Amino acid sequence: MSENKNTRPEENLEKLYAEIEKNAKQEQHELSSQLKETTSKATKEQNQLLRFFGGMLLFGAGMFMIFQNIVVQSSWGIGSIFHIGNYGIPNGTIMIPLLIGIALLFLCDRKLWGWLFIGVGIVIILAAVIMSVSVTWRTSSGWMFFIMFALTMAGGAMMLRELFRAD
Repeated sequence: MSENKNTRPEENLEKLYAEIEKNAKQEQHELSSQLKETTSKATKEQNQLLRFFGGMLLFGAGMFMIFQNIVVQSSWGIGSIFHIGNYGIPNGTIMIPLLIGIALLFLCDRKLWGWLFIGVGIVIILAAVIMSVSVTWRTSSGWMFFIMFALTMAGGAMMLRELFRAD
């Protein structure tokens, strides 16, 4: 009987070791599958980011090429920009509201009218400058025209695809 008592704890220990080993293998398998899943998610996110920045690069290159072929000319200072009927308003007169606004800032206690005239004067000046600009397209080959717009559209599509991806 004493032998039965001695072997029994050993059998229990062997069962316990076998169970621990089984649990360890199961945990190791779960951890390795989680690691594979995490690695695939990270790779997928990395590829999405790479595609987005690749699209941004293509889009930027296309836009650069397009803007290199645009010629902007200004007719500022030549004649007049604004016309009332057949009478053209000289370009220098568009400065009058701005100058009145500056004077009102120093003359009046209420600065509202001065700031209002300054705001209107700045808007008129900006409108006059924009209205005096003429934008034309520089002559380019059909191949370059195709490449410019193809790069822009492909890059824009790649960026939009990654931005609005449904995961």
